[in-house]
Amino acid sequence: MIGYGSLLSGYGLLAARRGERAVNSRLIACRAFPVMIENVRRGLAKPSSHGDYLAMDLEPIDRTRPIRGYIGHARNPDGRIGALGLEFDISSARMIARREEYDPDRFIDLIRLAESEGSLLGDFLYRIAEQCSFDLLAYRTALRIRLGYTSPGYIFHPLPLENGNVAIVAIGSGYEGSGDLAVRSRRNETGMDRLLTLAEALELSTLAIDREGQLGYFVECALGGYHGTEIGDLLGEGGSESEWRRRLGEIIRAVAGQELANFLHATSIDEPYYRRNFTAQPHRSLDRLLTAANIG
Repeated sequence: MIGYGSLLSGYGLLAARRGERAVNSRLIACRAFPVMIENVRRGLAKPSSHGDYLAMDLEPIDRTRPIRGYIGHARNPDGRIGALGLEFDISSARMIARREEYDPDRFIDLIRLAESEGSLLGDFLYRIAEQCSFDLLAYRTALRIRLGYTSPGYIFHPLPLENGNVAIVAIGSGYEGSGDLAVRSRRNETGMDRLLTLAEALELSTLAIDREGQLGYFVECALGGYHGTEIGDLLGEGGSESEWRRRLGEIIRAVAGQELANFLHATSIDEPYYRRNFTAQPHRSLDRLLTAANIG
């Protein structure tokens, strides 16, 4: 599975911000590795099921081509964005579905449907997407027909990797439709017709945004930069003296000390593996936030 929002950090994977009430949202992977993905933009757009704020979403730049992934960090990203590859045991399937606002029983049905055709889930979904020329709405409609279900929240899409494997990635049930006229997507319900930066989300007047919740969620994403993940596209423009940047820095300062331990625990990797596969220094895109937080 490819994480590109709150699944970028140990803090986010463990849902530490949400406290004890989030026991059913904590995810423990079997392994993790850095990924760069192309033909994609990301931003805040999908109303969260965990609070009054917007969660991260993906949209392809060229809707006639798939979003693709390349394992490892890139010094020159060439328009690619940083993400995290996560391997999970099948026993985590229901928890993954709940976290992505997808019916857990139907996610199990989807996995079994792929198995019944002798396929891994990613390969099964990729064939459907390819038959739909990678059009997101056509894909969601075709998947709904095959499964008899679609979600108003996130929907699982295929993401081919350079090594020949096909990962899955949760993309918001789109503003243009969920694939079923009877199921209105969260983005359509709330008029979220485009991806927003954090600054834009905090200034929204059409939705009641919990500013602390929005900033706390964003920290889950931004802490991915501690492991070398390219997150410059998330931070956008704006002076380091802006009010929200200062508050973001304060939240980061409060939780950063535990991030490495949280990440190792949430990904089930040891420190030697981490040092071989992830960078020892935070990504340069975090510099302004770290400065605002007085973190060296």
